[in-house]
Amino acid sequence: MSPHRRPYRSSAHFSRRFNASGPLERVLILIVIAAVIGITVGLLLPRVNPDAAKLTGGYTATGSAADTLNKLTVDDNQSAHGYDRDSFAFRSVDTDGNGCDARDDVLARDLTDVKYKYAGSCVVVSGTLDDPYTGQTINFVRGRTTSAKVQIDHVVALENAWQSGANKWPATKRHEFGNDPYNLLAVNGPANQEKGSASAAYWLPTNSEYRCDYVARQIGVKDKYQLTVTSQEKDAMLAVLHTCPGQAVPAD
Repeated sequence: MSPHRRPYRSSAHFSRRFNASGPLERVLILIVIAAVIGITVGLLLPRVNPDAAKLTGGYTATGSAADTLNKLTVDDNQSAHGYDRDSFAFRSVDTDGNGCDARDDVLARDLTDVKYKYAGSCVVVSGTLDDPYTGQTINFVRGRTTSAKVQIDHVVALENAWQSGANKWPATKRHEFGNDPYNLLAVNGPANQEKGSASAAYWLPTNSEYRCDYVARQIGVKDKYQLTVTSQEKDAMLAVLHTCPGQAVPAD
């Protein structure tokens, strides 16, 4: 045998070095299994058990969005009694006085490659939307069968606003809220319909990359109008903000 070659060692040699039936090896295997289970539970349990999320820090967050959320009043006795969508006068009043429909104002702001009905017109007839809720690109064309592909969403839904304080407002303030560009987004029509009037406790955009901005804007709107949140809503918002440290409230 060459002095420079290592002698061949059979697999039996290695089985003697690591024997899964040995006491030390069994302990190591149990430690690995316990670690995997611990990591899995730590990631999943906060999502299904609110109390566990609080214990594991799943509802801790930093940034102005989290700070603002923690200042909002929590009210778990909200009611939709008396709600009337028309009381917010969406698109029925020109609150900013520019002579344009609120829908067209938002389309002009949120779409790219915007084309108008004619020079000097407010009416948007086409454009491209990078939809924040789904991440899809939508080619918008105004028309009886096509306009609904892009809808204008109230980030804080009107019914949610009603339940969280708007039911006590004078008509002028409800009209302002219903047409406030800060609370309006051009979005994918089906996604908007799916959301309905749900709060963050029950609906979030399927585009996970936008969830932090979405929740932060809801918080900004609720702070601007001094609206309340439910405890479930607050927990859901904190769980989202936990994933994006330092998240800021968007500027109005």
